[in-house]
Amino acid sequence: MSNLLHNQEALETWLAEVSSAQKATISGIKSLTGGAIQENWRFDCHFEAGPNQGVHALVLRSDAPSTVATSLSRSQEFAVLQVADAAGVTVPEPLWLCSDLDVIGRAFYIMRLVEGIALGPKVVKDENLGGDRQLLGKRLGTEMARIHTVKPPLEVLNFLKKPDHHPAIEAIDTLRHHLDEIGESRPVLEWGLRWAELNLPQTAEITLVHQDFRTGNYLVDGSGLKAILDWEFAGWGDPMSDLGWFCAQCWRFSRPELEAGGISSRENFYQGYRETADRQINDEAVRFWELIAHLRWAVIALQQSNRHISGNQRSLELALTGRLLPGLELQILNMTSPQTWSAA
Repeated sequence: MSNLLHNQEALETWLAEVSSAQKATISGIKSLTGGAIQENWRFDCHFEAGPNQGVHALVLRSDAPSTVATSLSRSQEFAVLQVADAAGVTVPEPLWLCSDLDVIGRAFYIMRLVEGIALGPKVVKDENLGGDRQLLGKRLGTEMARIHTVKPPLEVLNFLKKPDHHPAIEAIDTLRHHLDEIGESRPVLEWGLRWAELNLPQTAEITLVHQDFRTGNYLVDGSGLKAILDWEFAGWGDPMSDLGWFCAQCWRFSRPELEAGGISSRENFYQGYRETADRQINDEAVRFWELIAHLRWAVIALQQSNRHISGNQRSLELALTGRLLPGLELQILNMTSPQTWSAA
């Protein structure tokens, strides 16, 4: 917060300029997250005169001091958010982008504040959140289908690289590269990657994919869905990969029987998707991508635990993340057994 407060005057001057206000005054600055990939700050801004006259609750989203190589920059994420908004996806309204490092020392963008709860375990456990759960599951399917209406080529998203090969091959190669970088022997993960390599699903098309659409990355309140969040990993890919990530057991938290994100039945989620999408759901491909989701989360957990073990960042949270690996590996073995796959 000190960095933002130190640059508050410059930020107010910039806000007044981009909003065509006579003056902008900030109050109530509060950190929303302290993540490794980005920082989010909420505040109230009083605009004097101009088209936005009055007090508005806003969020500033900027890069954190350390980031992840596969994450989009804030200017790229802002472009994706604008495209998603135009496609009818329920997102926080994107307002203004700032690439001038002189304002707060980092690139950032401003979006309108949306109130709600996103924490995955809390959303799953507290059935007072999200309204009717079956309707919420259906609504989330509809939102995902809207994302997948966006297709390449699209000039405003020309920074996104379209897969040169089958998107699953690229995902497998990336995970294997990360695993090799760690240099730790994990036979189950190697087995899972090889199994995936030999069982590629057919991919009919490439669309915009969120790539982290899961319980924990959308906001709800007592009435229902408020916004889809965290677009920093968006890219071009197989739309079935988003369905697989959302339905993966590792994101159901304490409700493994509710296959759609711990929220509702898979069929309700699928129904919402089908009613909006211009494609059929390939259930076999979705279940393949669920396996990739567990492999991806396992590799991330291994990376996080190694940050602690190496001494680069001592953290109980990072250390405990590594404890997820045995459960993820067991799930990978279960998912690749002949009995499981033939019954899917």
